Amino acid sequence: MVPVSDSVRLHVRDTAGEGRPYLLVHGLASNARTWDGVAEHLVAAGHRVVAVDLRGHGESDAPAAGYDTLTAAADLAALIAELDLVQPVVAGQSWGGNVVFQLAADHPDTPHAIAAVDGGWIHLGDVFDSWEACAAALAPPRFNGARAADLEARFRRAHPDWPDSGIAGTLANFAIAADGTARPHLDRAHHMTILHSLWEHAPRALYPRITVPVLLIPAGGNGAAAMVAEAVEALKFARISDYPGADHDVHAQRPAEVAADLLRLDAR
Repeated sequence: MVPVSDSVRLHVRDTAGEGRPYLLVHGLASNARTWDGVAEHLVAAGHRVVAVDLRGHGESDAPAAGYDTLTAAADLAALIAELDLVQPVVAGQSWGGNVVFQLAADHPDTPHAIAAVDGGWIHLGDVFDSWEACAAALAPPRFNGARAADLEARFRRAHPDWPDSGIAGTLANFAIAADGTARPHLDRAHHMTILHSLWEHAPRALYPRITVPVLLIPAGGNGAAAMVAEAVEALKFARISDYPGADHDVHAQRPAEVAADLLRLDAR
């Protein structure tokens, strides 16, 4: 557990390596283990890899407050300093991509490069004209009382092409009780607070302040083509590695390919 403030500690999966460090950031209601497959390839290439559970997620502390994009970015900056990660490549998926964009804008000298995996360019305010509409559409399902074995079977049916690391990482979004029932690590109220922050967040205001190389990894079929094109046009050093037809959790689905893309950022 790594302290990022006087009262908050974040859980990390930290694997040693001599090469440039990588910091891997999950999305809303997710956890560090969804990056396990990617991390395995980065570590094999000789890099130190740190995957983090953001506050309220996974095994990290769950304080009463601080569930917003700006605070999450500040937590990452504190984590990088605490772990002495020098010029890391920082990758974030979904909401984690927005968090990483915020980090790069607020701390331009901290990352060597950033990657946004089917996120970062998210502008929910463009999609939903009111918070009420956004909340109604994107509120999380209620899993309390579901059995972990049933969830695993459901995930395997829904994602037959995922490796075991992706399935296990997704199951780690839940705490499993002694009776085999599951509940999300992220409290529902905190989930909705983060979602509201994401609805308010406008990455396009950050683009002029991001001066490091940026890799955008959009998954196919999510309707975000215009937002991705806007980001590429506005960012100073950006390129796209497209994954047509991929799942939103493409890092869990196709870890070897995502890792290969991330490794190319080390040389930039």
